[in-house]
Amino acid sequence: MSVLGMSGLGPETGMSHARSMPPGAAAARVAAESIRQQYGPDAPVPVCGIVLGSGLGGLADRLSGAVRIPFSEVPGFPTATVVGHAGHVLMGRLGGRPVMAMAGRFHMYEGHEAALAAFPVRVMHALGVPVYVASNAAGGVRRTFSPGDLMVISDHINLMFRNPLAGAVEPTDERFPDMSDPYDPALRALLHQAARATGVPLQDGVYGGLLGPTYETPAEVRMLERLGVDAVGMSTVPEVIVARALGMRVAAVSCITNKAAGLSPDLLNHAEVMDVGRGVASRFEALITAFVERLP
Repeated sequence: MSVLGMSGLGPETGMSHARSMPPGAAAARVAAESIRQQYGPDAPVPVCGIVLGSGLGGLADRLSGAVRIPFSEVPGFPTATVVGHAGHVLMGRLGGRPVMAMAGRFHMYEGHEAALAAFPVRVMHALGVPVYVASNAAGGVRRTFSPGDLMVISDHINLMFRNPLAGAVEPTDERFPDMSDPYDPALRALLHQAARATGVPLQDGVYGGLLGPTYETPAEVRMLERLGVDAVGMSTVPEVIVARALGMRVAAVSCITNKAAGLSPDLLNHAEVMDVGRGVASRFEALITAFVERLP
């Protein structure tokens, strides 16, 4: 019996109730049970959960036997509003392994609180998913980066000045999670192994998470460079913080879609981000598929 059924609430009433709940552990259990019922109660636990960033949603089409669930049908999920974010949860197989994928994410610049931006990670955890794989589109701060490069995130700097763990501690969370290695070293090595096997060039670097929705000014980019940031974007950091608090292992890849402001004569725009993302899609998809195949 589903969580909604056990609560004595009908589907519509239960979903409305879930949407009114704070985006914590209890709401995550309700959302996870809804996904489980739509995918199949006896379906295998995914080996990882993957969030697909701007322009990288094509990986969703590589899933076999996929069940697509619109965000609007997942209790507690808002609708996706950003171009390039389809707004679906997918449950299926990639490289023969069961996975969960998010075609789109929630951003704080859309007006969402940090806890809601990270809520899908809680839902993955409630489904038993052990590994979180993030992807994003990012601006290249490191001067040797070119549009189309793929970067394994080795660390991040949270310049959003928001933390999704602020407030009462959730029963599933560690109160003071260690962030010495937020991006699991063994998983990073596995990404490089997958890259060698598929012939995909791969960089490593530090990701700077900013709130957005404006792109950075040239002065801000010079500041980021001095702080040790290699690529900058507007997502991922809240998700990774929550994943670590839950004890999940994390890997992440940035697609460098443009040189950051001041490093290129061109004006920045989201259409360019989408175009470069689509251009690198086949390499990104090959990399992640090979990575999933190698997960223990």
